[in-house]
Amino acid sequence: MIPLETAMLAELGRLERRADEFTGMQVDSRRVGAGDLFVAIGRGENFLGEALERGAAATLVPGDAFAALARIGRAVRDRSSARVIGITGSMGKTSTKDILAALCMPSARAIAAEASYNNEIGVPLTLCRLEPDTQICILELAMRGFGQIAALCEIARPEIGVITNIGPVHLELVDSLDGVRRAKGELIDALPPSGTAVIPRDFPYARDDIDVVRVAEPEARSADGRTEVGGVSFNFTARHQAQNAATALATLDALGLPRPVRVDVDFSRWRGEEDELPGGGLLINDAYNANPVSMRAALAYLAERAGDRRRVAILGDMAELGRTAPAYHREVGDAAATVGVDELLAVGELARGYLDGGVPGRWVPNVHEAVRELADVVRPGDAVLVKASRAVGLEVVAAALTELTTA
Repeated sequence: MIPLETAMLAELGRLERRADEFTGMQVDSRRVGAGDLFVAIGRGENFLGEALERGAAATLVPGDAFAALARIGRAVRDRSSARVIGITGSMGKTSTKDILAALCMPSARAIAAEASYNNEIGVPLTLCRLEPDTQICILELAMRGFGQIAALCEIARPEIGVITNIGPVHLELVDSLDGVRRAKGELIDALPPSGTAVIPRDFPYARDDIDVVRVAEPEARSADGRTEVGGVSFNFTARHQAQNAATALATLDALGLPRPVRVDVDFSRWRGEEDELPGGGLLINDAYNANPVSMRAALAYLAERAGDRRRVAILGDMAELGRTAPAYHREVGDAAATVGVDELLAVGELARGYLDGGVPGRWVPNVHEAVRELADVVRPGDAVLVKASRAVGLEVVAAALTELTTA
């Protein structure tokens, strides 16, 4: 990290200093290294001693945790000459971030947000990884309602704003797809004059002082476990990743960086991970999150990858859909029937609606009951999709299935 003086922290809360400057920031004491600042959030105050033992330059118990993190992240950003890219969207933003990072690495000193470090904590943590020679910083920006992306942009000041797509997410707080567009559009509003927006073909904007790149549906060819998009060979075959790759390539072009011929992307976990199951079976672990659009895409991918194998979908609730939730769950159930799912295990109260689509299956209230049903639902040789909103925790079910391979 670009070093900061520990003295700047005094007005942010209760400070213990062991050095005049700090060269990193952590909110998890287990990740603290020599020279880091440890910011105690929530129960973090219980681990101040551990952080100091690990070599922390200072510890801070903030009066306002989010304000303190924002102040520190903004201070690092002010001292950096890196080009900052902000990525948001209803789905695919983490994968697009991962793809763009892989594209940039061969030709630039780049950092990207870990996993889904995309909120009031994650964005400042990513900015605090900026080094004096960092050229590219790729941020993921999430929202739960209006004003949140604008607040993150005030900290990060992106010069390139990327919107992957718009879909029915967070409807409890923004009410409609138009509300989603407004909330995501805060990223475009925050760009500086002469900044660049990389957006879907149909996304509206009202600025004439920025460059705009619209991303169309790409041509993609898959063979031998790889997909070619825009002249670049990628290590995936999922069709929805081709759109993410096209968005990342458009952003790479906006940065003026060359397109590599071949890229292997290290995707964040639980996003379409594939593992073998007994009897030649296949697990598609897409348990990190879900919404109606990504559910349909995942079900189509299950059908594509299953081949002659029996198709099993283990699907949990889709969260934050507000009053439209029951209808969207029924629609996903219909989609499961359309792609030929043979058996469906629905997990969670809203997930009952999946069974209205006519696919044979059963319902359980939580992941613990779902694990108990696996022996009856999944057979050797099956292709299995596991997907739900993050709050459901279906990665527990995916882990139980992978354990079958070592049993």
